[in-house]
Amino acid sequence: MMDRLQASPPGAAGNAGADRALGAGAPRQWLRLAVGDAVYALPIDHVREILQVGRLTVLPRMPVAIRGVMNLRGAVVPVVDLGARLGTGGATVGRRSCIIVVEQPAQGDRAALVAGVMVDAVFEVVDVDPAAVSAPPTLGTRVPPQMLAGVLQLHGRLLHLLDVPHVLSQAELTELVAAHAA
Repeated sequence: MMDRLQASPPGAAGNAGADRALGAGAPRQWLRLAVGDAVYALPIDHVREILQVGRLTVLPRMPVAIRGVMNLRGAVVPVVDLGARLGTGGATVGRRSCIIVVEQPAQGDRAALVAGVMVDAVFEVVDVDPAAVSAPPTLGTRVPPQMLAGVLQLHGRLLHLLDVPHVLSQAELTELVAAHAA
C-alpha cells in the first residue's frame, strides 16, 4: 500500500533550475525508494510498474550497473542496478528488493526506452511542491549532481529527486558497456 504524503517546504524557496526540471506549479508525484541507506525518488509519470525481483538473465561482459535482462510479457527489458549506476555500490537482493519498470518516452533523436531499475526498497508516492525543491548541490552528495533533478527535506531526511533522462541515458549506458567490454 502506498500512502500519499505532502512534502513540507524548507525555509528557503526553490530555484529556477529545479522548477524547470520539475515543472513549476502544482505538486508532482514521486515514488520514494531506497538504495542502500540513501533515499531517492523517481517521477511517478515514468513508472510503469513495480515488480518483485525475479529471474534475470545475466549477460557476459557487462558492467555491474547492468544486472542483466528480464522477460516482461515477451519483451526483453534491461535491468539497471540503481546503486551501481549512481556509484554508491551494487544492490544486494533481499526480501524488499524491487525492480521498478521505468518508461522514458522518445524525445528528439533519442529512442523510447523501457528498463528495469533495481532498488533495495520502495516506500510510497509523495506529492512534491516544486517550490520546496532546491537545486542539487555540486558538492556533498554521493551521486553526481547531473543525476539529480533536485533535493528536498522530507521526514527529516534529504530526498534526492532523480533525473531519469540522465540516470538512464542510453548514450552513457552504451559507453559503460563499451568501456567494460574493452
